[in-house]
Amino acid sequence: MRILIAPLNWGLGHASRCVPLVRKYLAEGHSVVLGGDGESFILLRKTFPTLEYVHFPEMHLRYSSGKSQTGAMLRNMPRILFSLLKDHLHTKYLASHEHFDLIISDNRFGMFPPKNRTHKDTRYVYITHQLHIPMPCGWEWMSKIADKLHKAIWCKYDEVWVPDYSDEKESLAGKLSHPATISEKVHYIGPLSRMEKGQESVNLYDVVAVLSGIEPQRSMLEEELTKQYAGKSEEVLIVRGKTGESNVKIRHGNITKTAYMSDGELIPILNGAKKIICRSGYSSIMDLARLGMLEKAELIPTPGQPEQEYLARYIQQKKNTNRSSPQE
Repeated sequence: MRILIAPLNWGLGHASRCVPLVRKYLAEGHSVVLGGDGESFILLRKTFPTLEYVHFPEMHLRYSSGKSQTGAMLRNMPRILFSLLKDHLHTKYLASHEHFDLIISDNRFGMFPPKNRTHKDTRYVYITHQLHIPMPCGWEWMSKIADKLHKAIWCKYDEVWVPDYSDEKESLAGKLSHPATISEKVHYIGPLSRMEKGQESVNLYDVVAVLSGIEPQRSMLEEELTKQYAGKSEEVLIVRGKTGESNVKIRHGNITKTAYMSDGELIPILNGAKKIICRSGYSSIMDLARLGMLEKAELIPTPGQPEQEYLARYIQQKKNTNRSSPQE
């Protein structure tokens, strides 16, 4: 098969969870073409430097520096809708000029099939863990509307793949991936993580912070952690999540910073750390769960992002339940 895979450029998580899919299809002998834009696209191209790739239009989203993102998202809405249209037209162009057996969009809204398909045998798949979209405090009444608008988008695809367990009791995303009613298009494919267990431990750092996300909140968290740990006894590593920058380690006292680390470099360091700090993005949670490191992770939600705020609470509740459960 010839397969196009394109993640949303909203932090590195959407690209990160596409990595195991790419590896799977390559191992099965299929031809994979990468699509995307920005930092997330750089991550995929660095991970798979020999693969064919196509650029998608950039969206250039930016968060607010405050605790609420409602205003920022409302301001970004015209840009999001315009990006949906551009993605749709670009996908239509690609599908008409090249034959793909499978087109996979990880939360890029506009990659659904055109009304008049050039290749009717092409399957269009949408990946999301948010079948339910929580809204900020005071805007909860908008949640049902947001769910319906999102469903109006994902229903245009042939299939919807949810990277979570079908059993809600085992779920890593909770109610986000398990709404009250499920469409027949929805298929639970299990968590997706690019991380591989079983690597050695390297005890270089007490605390490892792995950053990602949209600016300026990414930079604000980096600055906050730098101030918090400066001069402390702990050895701290901050992986800045800047895939487009030179990967040179810079040390200031007890704090070391690097732009980006490959999985092979990062996993042994995470194994040896006493504490891991990251955003409570769903891809980060899947990675930590795969590595068996959720217990030593401090999940910090992006301020004003209800999905991450919910996930941080949900995972903490699961951890508390596991600790209180009687040991066999």
